[in-house]
Amino acid sequence: MILGELLVESGWHERLWCPVQCEVELPEGVALGELRLRDKTTGGPVPLQAWPSEKGQVGLAWVVDKMEWQSQRSYELVSSDEAQAPTGQGVVLSQETPGDLRVYIGGEYFTCYHFGAEVVRPYLYPILASGGVAVTRNWPMVPDMPGETHDHPHHKGLWTAHGDVNGVDNWSETPGHGYVIHRRFARLYNGPVVGRFTQELDWTDAERNRVLTETRRVLFYNSPPEVRLFDWQVTLHASEGEVVLADTKEAGLISVRVATPMDARNEGRIENGYGARQETETWGKRAPWCDYSGPVEGAWRGMCVMDHLDNPRHPTHWHVRDYGLMTANCFGLHDFTADPANRWDLAIAAGQSCTWRYRVLVHEGDAGEGRAAVHYHDYVHPPRVRVLPPYARATNLGEIWVAEKLSV
Repeated sequence: MILGELLVESGWHERLWCPVQCEVELPEGVALGELRLRDKTTGGPVPLQAWPSEKGQVGLAWVVDKMEWQSQRSYELVSSDEAQAPTGQGVVLSQETPGDLRVYIGGEYFTCYHFGAEVVRPYLYPILASGGVAVTRNWPMVPDMPGETHDHPHHKGLWTAHGDVNGVDNWSETPGHGYVIHRRFARLYNGPVVGRFTQELDWTDAERNRVLTETRRVLFYNSPPEVRLFDWQVTLHASEGEVVLADTKEAGLISVRVATPMDARNEGRIENGYGARQETETWGKRAPWCDYSGPVEGAWRGMCVMDHLDNPRHPTHWHVRDYGLMTANCFGLHDFTADPANRWDLAIAAGQSCTWRYRVLVHEGDAGEGRAAVHYHDYVHPPRVRVLPPYARATNLGEIWVAEKLSV
């Protein structure tokens, strides 16, 4: 049975492996597990993820592989007796060893989230580009890896940290540092289009006394190895009283240490969303996204971090260094401007929360070849989805965080 036609309108931007979603109202008796999506142009099946929404409708999510700007792409929403389900394993999050959450996309290992009791702050490592090549530094996780730099042992993969939280150093691992401690996974699911975890954490002082709490949501998309995408959302809760995130360059609500061969002091390249290049033009500067790329294992690969429009102090400043560090840091103004009076301390009132959202792209080539600007607009200016008769009605949605109640 044909349930409706979903029409994606690209708008003013080209689209490339772009996640989209909408909500629909379906006839009674249609099971979520029976829903299928068919590309009307090719006639082929498209991976689809469905979940019940809070409004009594059904949320749908899929990925549009490619569209030109000012174009349309039409899909049929049908029941299982009308279309074959697509093949492939989608996104799988698997706890295979204590303290580690491995992520597989399309059956390929992509990354591992380390959150065990021995971890100072949870982090993703390794993050793999196409061909299984790591774009994150191996040290100190692999202490005897040849050719690795051995500075800044707290730079582990991709992580969240801040150097002055009510006076607590929750950035470094020097004596007296604080901790970000895993409490539990409140939500974890796999799916043909997205896999996601929602994690509850405690930020503590050196004696592990809680200073604040955090809800972290990380969502991985089913996209090809040359275009890996995931979203990283951090919500800080002033659960123990007022929290002041002090102005310091030693911070990053999202931070990454790239593979040593990619370092800009070697042959690597830094570029931001305004076209600035290398550390001298990008360090401390504001930009909607920042990209770090370089030669690793015989090919050029890179990683781009994108700052969402709704983030506090967007566009963020970037603490990005030629030795391989890249952080989105909206707090380090007095360091970036060399003016002690020019501070951006951020206070979160007792009982209140503050949220930051980012998208990460792991790509081939440099920022231009990896189409970082295209993927940024996919993130902050997503295409419109319209649902046509006979049966379904739609409500356009933003990011796929609405899938909190996803059933799998």
